[in-house]
Amino acid sequence: MTAEQLVAQYSKTTSEQSNSVSTSDLVIVGPAIAGQEEVFNSGAIALLDSLCSRFAAEVPQLLEKRKQKQARIDVGELPDFLPETRAIRDGDWSIRGIPQDLTDRRVEITGPVDRKMIINALNANVKVFMADFEDSLAPSWQKVVEGQINLRDAVRGDIEFTAPETGKQYKLNPDPAVLIARVRGLHLKEKHVEYKGQAIPGGLMDFALYFYHNYHQLLAKNSGPYFYIPKLESHIEARWWAKVFAFVEERFCLKPGTIKCTCLIETLPAVFEMDEILYELRSNIVALNCGRWDYIFSYIKTLKRHADRVLPDRQAVTMDTKFLSAYSRLLIKTCHKRGALAMGGMAAFIPAKDEATNLQVLTKVRGDKELEARNGHDGTWVAHPGLADTAMSIFNDYIGGDRTNQLHITRDVDAPILASELLMPCEGERTESGMRLNIRIAVQYIEAWIQGNGCVPIYGLMEDAATAEISRTSIWQWIQHGKTLSNDKLVTKDLFRTMLAEELINVQQELGDARYESGQFAKAAELLEQITTSDELVDFLTLPGYELLTAK
Repeated sequence: MTAEQLVAQYSKTTSEQSNSVSTSDLVIVGPAIAGQEEVFNSGAIALLDSLCSRFAAEVPQLLEKRKQKQARIDVGELPDFLPETRAIRDGDWSIRGIPQDLTDRRVEITGPVDRKMIINALNANVKVFMADFEDSLAPSWQKVVEGQINLRDAVRGDIEFTAPETGKQYKLNPDPAVLIARVRGLHLKEKHVEYKGQAIPGGLMDFALYFYHNYHQLLAKNSGPYFYIPKLESHIEARWWAKVFAFVEERFCLKPGTIKCTCLIETLPAVFEMDEILYELRSNIVALNCGRWDYIFSYIKTLKRHADRVLPDRQAVTMDTKFLSAYSRLLIKTCHKRGALAMGGMAAFIPAKDEATNLQVLTKVRGDKELEARNGHDGTWVAHPGLADTAMSIFNDYIGGDRTNQLHITRDVDAPILASELLMPCEGERTESGMRLNIRIAVQYIEAWIQGNGCVPIYGLMEDAATAEISRTSIWQWIQHGKTLSNDKLVTKDLFRTMLAEELINVQQELGDARYESGQFAKAAELLEQITTSDELVDFLTLPGYELLTAK
């Protein structure tokens, strides 16, 4: 029986169940959104119901394991390579393989699943577009549902958009970039869909709906259902995803390894388990990615109780610092040893209209991408189409005309990278201007997020949740450890509150009274104060932010 026949048969036998509260444990409690009935048709509901019944209950257990490990680190233990998995690290094995259309990923663009963004990204001079349900999307119910519709239309090739303010029309070019969907992390729930009365894992829903509605069209185009998996903290979590993929492949009569994923290494615990993550997902995985902004945030969060691991101003924490350089080089060495690609990090700059300023932007981007390419990364990320040409030219030079990646760079001559290098804090000042900038960025980003916009241009950078996370955790860490600024001011809760009030006035002056008064800056400031002055560090600002977002 073909996959299509199987889907048709299963949809027919479950169509009555999926619309009946009495016979289905999966219930949609969100308000009706245009097109929702197509996204949550009987087949999609049947798949999501099955996935929740088999896998949803494990997610709280995985999150509890994170808490237990964090508790040990909080009282003095430091992250390290696992002695019990040494045989995997020392073993001679490789991943299953990389599909043809994923062997060349020298430039990838990322962005939320907005309709116009999808068209522009797929048309950009890049190899891959990562359509994001996670850090660059504020996951309101409407945006999540519409995002699935937009991606379905993109896969079919008939996505169009007309800008209401200008009438300008947007359509796909004949040869768009390869599409990869990033699902939400394990910590994020989707409260508008319940299984047995509980909100379901957001990432599980994102995966199920994108797969169900697009896998057949993608395979027919010699591509496939490709995913980015964010914020893993252990190989046990990777094993959970491997089980999900294997279940779906078997259910739809697909060859093992049809579903492909790239895992972001953007947490400090995960960097010590990269071999193990690749091993657990070896049938499905094709690459790891240096999610460096979230990685910096995770470094602060994981080592929050260690007074000797406090980081300086965010601007001083660059990829040439020792702990980030070690992270990049170890990821490349680990991936290439196993036949997987090693993706570089994000260039978040936005091209400037002023020629002199834009030249400075491009110079910074060029230096960053040259470092990645020289290290041996197979590709990199940009946040704006205007940076694609610069990044592409650099990776073209390093990869050369005969190759599509840098898998040949093994870094075998490197000395072993030790845990001490991965944990080494960098030098730099803690400045008042840096602290104030953190406050302005965080409050503006949070305000946009709770209004439904997770991808925000702020001071020449395209910011997502990771930036706000670094901004608020840096200040929290300085407060907790009684650090002083370079002008000898002691960083306290009261100092933060004073600066927050002052910087709100500056934000109002920058944006203008109309924008400020029509916004949610008071709520954003209140949330920022709560999570920055609390004695216990809030794991993710998007958790309380989601409650504000969905309360409207």
